[in-house]
Amino acid sequence: MHTSDYSYVLPPDKIAIYPLAQRDSSKLLVYKKSTITHSVFGALPSHLPKNAFLFFNDTRVIPARLHFRKETGAAIEIFLLNPVDPSPLIYETMASTERCSWHCTIGNLKKWPEGTKLKKEMPGLKLEASLTDRKNSVVEFSWKTGQSFAEIIRKSGETPLPPYIRRAPEASDEERYQTVYSHYDGAVAAPTAGLHFTPAVLDELDRSNIGRDFLTLHVSAGTFQPIKTPNPQEHVMHEEQIIINRTNVENLLIPGRLITAVGTTSMRTLESLYWFGTKLSIDRRAEFRISQDDPYTITKTPLPADALAAVANHMDEQQTDHLIGETSIYIRPGYTFRICQGLITNFHQPASTLILLVAAFVGEDWRKIYDEALTNDYRFLSYGDSSLLIP
Repeated sequence: MHTSDYSYVLPPDKIAIYPLAQRDSSKLLVYKKSTITHSVFGALPSHLPKNAFLFFNDTRVIPARLHFRKETGAAIEIFLLNPVDPSPLIYETMASTERCSWHCTIGNLKKWPEGTKLKKEMPGLKLEASLTDRKNSVVEFSWKTGQSFAEIIRKSGETPLPPYIRRAPEASDEERYQTVYSHYDGAVAAPTAGLHFTPAVLDELDRSNIGRDFLTLHVSAGTFQPIKTPNPQEHVMHEEQIIINRTNVENLLIPGRLITAVGTTSMRTLESLYWFGTKLSIDRRAEFRISQDDPYTITKTPLPADALAAVANHMDEQQTDHLIGETSIYIRPGYTFRICQGLITNFHQPASTLILLVAAFVGEDWRKIYDEALTNDYRFLSYGDSSLLIP
C-alpha cells in the first residue's frame, strides 16, 4: 500500500473558502451500487432508501484558538487540543470555574519563556495562561469570574477554521461552522458532513419515516494531520473522545435497517462501538479504548449483533446508560465494515486518512467519485459540497 495511491490533484480554486448562503443548497453527489447521479442536498431524503437510519454526531465546536500578547508585544497563539486537568473528560473540564489545564499547540512558543504568565483582559474578564509543561505543551488557564471555562472561551476564543481555509474567522463562522443540531461542547473541528442539514431537511426525513439518532465524537485537530509516511499503514492516528448511550445500541440492534453514518466521525464512532463489543466478548473487563491496530489484530470477531449485545450487557453491569471511550480507529483499505452500510460525507484532502476511509468503503470507485466531482465543479473540503455513498 502506498500513500501516493490515494492522492489526486485538488486545484486551490476548488476549495470552498466560504459556505453557501443556504446550507442545503449545496450539491449532492449520489453514489449507489457504482452508479453516480447528481442532485442538491435539500433532496437528500428522496435519495435515501426507505430503511435508512441515520446517525449524527452532535458535538459542538469550541472557540479553541486563543490569542495572547506579551507585554513586549510578541503574539502567542494557543490552540486547545485535549484537557488534562481537572479531568481528561471534556465535559468536566469545560465546566471548571477557576482553572483548568489543556494540552495545546502553541504558536511562537520560543517567545514564551518559563515562568511568564500571559494575560488576556476583556470587559468583566481577566484570563491568565501559564506554561506548566513545556515539553508536552500543557497550559494552565485561570480566571476569577466564577464562570465555566466553556463561557470563558466563548468570550475570548476564536472559531478554529481548518488550515486550508486561508482567511481569518468572521462573525458568521460562529454559526456556520456548527451543525444546526450541535449540542455538546468539545470539538476543535466541525463534523462537516452535518453542516448541510437544515430544519427543513430534518423535517422531510421525519415525513419520509427515516429514523435518526445522535452520538458524540469530539473531533480533534488530528483530523487534519497529513499522512507523512510512504506506507499509510505506518501513519499514527490521533485519539478522540466518544460518548455513546443505550439508545444508540438499541437502535443498532433493530434488524433490517441500513445504518448510514452522517460523516466520517459518526462512522468511526459506530465502528469503534463494534470493536468495543468485540473486546468485551473476549474480556468482560476490557476498557473502552480502541487502538488503530485493533481491527487488524483481533482475530476473534463476533457477529455485529453479538458485539452490540455485549455492550448492552456491559451497560447493565455498570448500571449506566452512557459510556465514554477513546478511539484512534484507523479505517483504511482492507478494513471490513461491521456496522455502517451508508455514508454521507464531504470531499476530503488528497492522501488523507479520510480519503483512505472512503476508499475502504467504496473500493477503487473512490477515484471515479472524485473525478466526477472535480469535472462537475463541486466545492471541496469543510465548507464544500456533499456526497451520499451506498456501495
